[in-house]
Amino acid sequence: MGRSRNTRRGTAAAVEEPVDGGTARLEPDPDRDRAWTLLIDGAPQSHVDLDDPAWLSFEYQRRIGHVIDLLAPPGRPVHAVHLGGGAFTLARYVAATRPRSTQQVVERDARLVQLVRRALPLDPNARIRVRSADARAGLAKVPDGWADLVVADVFSGARTPAHLTSAEFLDEVRRALKPSGVYAANLADGPPLAHLRGQIATAAARFGELALIADAAVLRGKRFGNAILVAADAPLPVADLTRRAASDPHPGRVEHGRRLTDFTGGAPPVTDETAVASPAPPPSVFG
Repeated sequence: MGRSRNTRRGTAAAVEEPVDGGTARLEPDPDRDRAWTLLIDGAPQSHVDLDDPAWLSFEYQRRIGHVIDLLAPPGRPVHAVHLGGGAFTLARYVAATRPRSTQQVVERDARLVQLVRRALPLDPNARIRVRSADARAGLAKVPDGWADLVVADVFSGARTPAHLTSAEFLDEVRRALKPSGVYAANLADGPPLAHLRGQIATAAARFGELALIADAAVLRGKRFGNAILVAADAPLPVADLTRRAASDPHPGRVEHGRRLTDFTGGAPPVTDETAVASPAPPPSVFG
């Protein structure tokens, strides 16, 4: 069995230990008490402030936070499914901003779940159930029409597994969602953006409404980065998403409608037979 290795940084101890997906490291935030960044094999995964779980540090998590904020009237509890757990950052955010929400987190890496539960414990009053399982297998256990929100943020070796990129996977997402429910996916791609275009085309084949939130440089294919795909069958709050994304510390752009359709460049929807994992980020992304 591997051993934990603690190193000192400021007044807090960094924690490093093996998990199923590689080596996990919890780095203390030098600027915020009881705040931590989770890295897997050196790639930043998520950030948590135990004293203020409504504070989102990572750009992509703030953008999903906007989706959560606009999902229902402020403070109203929701049913949420999180595919990919990391440090449970977004589940903590929902619990803090929408008390009495009921949530399910599906995280395949059982040893990572154990580490996060031990080092970054969840609020015992939060209604968050964590299941160690494959994301698609865990989603299959969610009752029909149960979820107001499904968030997909699954990476293995910094790549989204192929079986979570297909139209058949989105069929499972739609089955689990309420008719008014919203799907939000964290996608990562770089030039020539073939993966991102294919994911938009796939979502368009299954949902009636789409929006994409991303940095303008990513959308222009100038650099590798994250994009948040938002999909639903009911109208999306595009104007509010646009305002919120534009006011972020790192402003994002929202594409929807014809411009988003044109962005796909005629890419075909992805199926289980044609699916491949998302591209690996270049080494320069993580310094």
